[in-house]
Amino acid sequence: MGYRILGRLHAALHTTSRRLAAATGQGTVEYVALILLVAGVLVGVIAAGKGLKGGGIAQTVVTKLKDAIDGVGGASAK
Repeated sequence: MGYRILGRLHAALHTTSRRLAAATGQGTVEYVALILLVAGVLVGVIAAGKGLKGGGIAQTVVTKLKDAIDGVGGASAK
């Protein structure tokens, strides 16, 4: 009877260690990191553009982003 309990305990530990070592969900973490990187670059470009005369770059980036966001909803509604 003792060997049966030890066998089940060993199997449970083995299964648990395999689940903890699995890489499931890693892609989600990488996509979130990529989105944060792109957002950081956009913030940097907009902040650098505000210091320019008239803020042309910053205004252009903001306008293009707003147009792209508005275009997503408008294309599917037609």
